[in-house]
Amino acid sequence: MDTTPQGVADTVPEDTGPASAGLPSSTPPQAGGQAAPAELPVPASGGLGRRFWLLFASSTVSNLGDGIGRIALPLLAVTLTRDPVLVAALSSLAFLPWVLFAIVSGALVDRLDRRKAMIVAQFARTAVVGLLTAAVLTGHAAMWMLYVAAFALGTIETLYDNAVHSLLPSVVRRDQLEKANGRVEAAAVVTDSFLGAPVGSALFVVAAAMPFMANSVGFLLAGALLFLLPGRYRTEPAGDRPANLRREIGEGVRWLWNHKPLRGITLIGAFSAGMNQAAMAVLVLFVVDVLRLPAAAFGWFALASGVGGVVGGLVAPMLVRRWPRAAVMAVAMTVGGIGFTLVGIFPSVPMLAVAATAIGCSLLVWNVLIMSVRQALVPPHLFGRVLGAIRTLLWGLIPLGALAGGLLAGAFGLRAVFMISGCVMLALMVPLCWVLWRHRDLINTLRESRTVDT
Repeated sequence: MDTTPQGVADTVPEDTGPASAGLPSSTPPQAGGQAAPAELPVPASGGLGRRFWLLFASSTVSNLGDGIGRIALPLLAVTLTRDPVLVAALSSLAFLPWVLFAIVSGALVDRLDRRKAMIVAQFARTAVVGLLTAAVLTGHAAMWMLYVAAFALGTIETLYDNAVHSLLPSVVRRDQLEKANGRVEAAAVVTDSFLGAPVGSALFVVAAAMPFMANSVGFLLAGALLFLLPGRYRTEPAGDRPANLRREIGEGVRWLWNHKPLRGITLIGAFSAGMNQAAMAVLVLFVVDVLRLPAAAFGWFALASGVGGVVGGLVAPMLVRRWPRAAVMAVAMTVGGIGFTLVGIFPSVPMLAVAATAIGCSLLVWNVLIMSVRQALVPPHLFGRVLGAIRTLLWGLIPLGALAGGLLAGAFGLRAVFMISGCVMLALMVPLCWVLWRHRDLINTLRESRTVDT
């Protein structure tokens, strides 16, 4: 799912932060028993406020720990086995929890105080990685321990990540969501992709246990920072019915299905993500077999995509200040289709480098805008469940897209995968543009300065 603060510091008293830190509002209740969002002072110079920067600091430290751990696990695995199937299984165990538990975690997030849920998740991750560190230090590490750790960390991440995105609208104004999400996403790219991998690799060279120690300390620090975030961040459910997890999950799924604009955008975006993964899954083979480059060159294209991602996260709020949000979203999604198609038709190093940078930028712009739209439109007491439903669909289609990419490459060749993926993504822009245009007024509600009610 940032950079250092830009602009003048927030001069508003910190106790007047968004939604009064979750305290009851003096405004009258709206229909359905939901409290109306409080009107808050506008921070000077567009500042995001102390609460956001505490959340940002915690998230950034956590992402750095993620990046270190993500490279350390496979490095440790290859010291224990040379079986490619056993090593590759680590990746599957990392994303499988999103398919299995994303919506359950979303329901739990909607029940709990989101800040406390994040703290518990960070300390749980600290314990998991700490135990693995002890096993490495004592020479007792085994592959089954890595599998258990990868699955446990992935499961905890579903709770933590849902809680982060559910909490963020409570600490910034509605019209600041893109700015806040952009900084969080850009920081995630920097710490996870740029810093985490080289730092983790360097620490592993010194001692196999060191990156795991750093990872554990990072999670511990990220959790400790959240103790400094004041306020209560638990939404009150509509009605007074007793808790029922199955019913609550159904409420979130039904809300998403009945919300025509978000339903349409979610379905189209999920299929587009699957086609994107079809191309990305065979990219390393494309670099080696089509461009005739050494396998190590693949990392440079990944770097180009990461640079584009950082730029995209930072420019997204600027773009929506100049052009309609619906138009920016449509263009962002179109760039990927054009980029993959051109790479397939005109395969060359410069073309792939430009396409990777542009696609990385457009994907982050899309991620920032679509997350901001969700945060503005989904009722706070349902947000975790709705986001969980969306991610269950998304993470279910991504591995299917990767499999489709392999099958297409075997049947038609590597270049065809990029052309087919690009053309399908461009075809999906027709229904996407129709949905965005039809509901453009609703999508532009983020221009309001009020917060999302908590």
